[in-house]
Amino acid sequence: MSRIGNLPVNIPAGVKFSIDAENCITITGPLGELKQKVSSLISVKEEEGKIKFETLSETKEARAMHGLYRSLVNNMVEGVSKGFETKQEFVGVGYKAEMKGQQLVMALGYSHEIIFELPKEIKAETLTEKRGNPILTMRSADKQLLGQVAAKVRSLRKPEPYKGKGIKYVGEELRRKAGKAAGM
Repeated sequence: MSRIGNLPVNIPAGVKFSIDAENCITITGPLGELKQKVSSLISVKEEEGKIKFETLSETKEARAMHGLYRSLVNNMVEGVSKGFETKQEFVGVGYKAEMKGQQLVMALGYSHEIIFELPKEIKAETLTEKRGNPILTMRSADKQLLGQVAAKVRSLRKPEPYKGKGIKYVGEELRRKAGKAAGM
């Protein structure tokens, strides 16, 4: 049995949730509204301001879904109450990033600028300081969407192991290689 799935999800003040007949959970809070369809192998109940999840059968699939849906709903509750944030750093000579509406315009060492359209659920801002690398900060209530967009932006120019140039998460430790040995 899942240890994560057994933990109840606490609902903070200002957050409302509802469960419809098709086992779809809707969570509404100050930062937005999120929906998640729950598998029919899992039952969802509200008890004393907490959401509890139980398996309806002891199959391997039901046990796997137990902790998954509890984590997804917990992330939804945290997202609509506090929100999530990622920061990415653009490391390299001439690497730039700027926001124009919902478009992220990047110069990443290619012959052209890359224009990336962000979903409307994500709020982004760029910070460029003199003698510093540009930093892109993205915020959203949806943790899944935020992670997916951050991974897509990073995939446009992954950090390379020799000089460390590319798009990396702030605080990420890169594995560096020594490079070519000196001539004999």
